Amino acid sequence: MRPRPAAGSSGLSEAPPPAGGPVSDIAARIAALPPLRDEIAAAGLRADKALGQNFLLDLNLLDRIVRSIGLKPGDRVYEVGPGPGGLTRALLKTGAQVIAVERDQRALPILERLVAASDGALTLIHGDAMAVNPRELAGEGAHIAANLPYNIGTPLLTGWLTQTPWPGWWASATLMFQKEVADRIVAPPGTGAYGRLSVLAQHRAEVRIETILPARAFTPPPKVDSAVVRLIPRAAQPDVPVALLERVTAAAFGQRRKMLRQSLKSLPGGLDALEQLGIDPTRRAETLSVSEFVALARALPSAPADS
Repeated sequence: MRPRPAAGSSGLSEAPPPAGGPVSDIAARIAALPPLRDEIAAAGLRADKALGQNFLLDLNLLDRIVRSIGLKPGDRVYEVGPGPGGLTRALLKTGAQVIAVERDQRALPILERLVAASDGALTLIHGDAMAVNPRELAGEGAHIAANLPYNIGTPLLTGWLTQTPWPGWWASATLMFQKEVADRIVAPPGTGAYGRLSVLAQHRAEVRIETILPARAFTPPPKVDSAVVRLIPRAAQPDVPVALLERVTAAAFGQRRKMLRQSLKSLPGGLDALEQLGIDPTRRAETLSVSEFVALARALPSAPADS
């Protein structure tokens, strides 16, 4: 699906080509813009619960998050849901080229002013991040940075982790989630948060929580704290199709309170794989390590062609 055009444009909203000014000039132009809170008030922009929005306006926190990415001038960054552009401003100050996808038309006037100040460093796309093709928009080797809308954060991450071939188009992902979701991504075996998302994320990437963001840092404050999660893709894993791994974890965690001999009974070859690997069938899914889940997937009798 092609991105929907921003008002008065053909879909991509870009400033004139860069004038070649140093990064400090871009930072100065960004700093000269009205404060974020003033922009939001002037536009009458309020976070939309239906879109899962909560705006992060603390400039110090935003700068700290961006520093953790380690961007160099000219690096490409794919941003989802910039809203009023707080994170976008911090990204642009590094000299990065930012491709931002925003669904909420109410935020476009604020972002268009940021486009004009960016001297060609910001490309704004009015569209649905669940429908666009980020590989086509950002290109190979781009970094992902986003304060992800709560209602689409997990589906987006799952899509980025299950793409084929692997590793995919992105070099790193620095993402804000509800802390509960962040805990699931990094959870070790034997914990209540450990589940399908933990196995998939840790199989595909090195993961860690960079920082905790208290609810009061956001406008309006959500009911829970958030966390910044950093993911670095691991090398190619051609012998373990991710679709097969997903089948194993779906069966195992679909009945997580049951022993593996029960939860994997419906998976063709599941019980034979347990026996072949010497995995105690009375164990439960949350006790298996990521490598054990991978071994189970590898031991199943059939595998899809994708990886």
